[in-house]
Amino acid sequence: MPVGTSTTTSLGDAMDGMYSPVTELNLLKDLQDRLDLENYADGFELFEYGDTTGLVAGWSKAPEVTARLVPFAQANGSGSFYAFWRLDDRADLATLPVIVLGDEGGQHVVARNLRELLQLLGFDAEISVDWDSAYFYRGKDHRHSDGHGEFAAWLDRHFGLPVTEDPDAVVAAAQAELGQRFTDWAQPFLPG
Repeated sequence: MPVGTSTTTSLGDAMDGMYSPVTELNLLKDLQDRLDLENYADGFELFEYGDTTGLVAGWSKAPEVTARLVPFAQANGSGSFYAFWRLDDRADLATLPVIVLGDEGGQHVVARNLRELLQLLGFDAEISVDWDSAYFYRGKDHRHSDGHGEFAAWLDRHFGLPVTEDPDAVVAAAQAELGQRFTDWAQPFLPG
């Protein structure tokens, strides 16, 4: 696939053995299957695409929420998770904003699209989520996951992207562009 393009398959195709209707996630699932869970990005793990069990149990049963938030991955080891926010009806799901829903509260836009999230994963540190913010922290003694180098090479090979060394800038850009819009949309449905 050429750099800068995204291919989204139909949901019917996704049911024919693919992980999801998003090509980028299918490629990541192949990598995850090769490297093993949480072995390329600290705390991150793809789970069943579109499984709203955690969303319904911990956040909201409102049909607007389950129709517009599409969970796809564990965000950290304590139960936070990532979801696409279907802010409109675009066909290319990889271009949708990615939000994180915190295990102890808080929901925030963290990336303007899936490729930005992939760059954040390359920072190789668990995301921390609270009511006020979502951020990545890596201590001085941090050791990268065993598959980090392979993930960084994969990100470059498939998308021509580097891993980010400044996750705060990525999250801040997503928040500046979409944070208030997400908050306004979520207010009637999600705890705040």
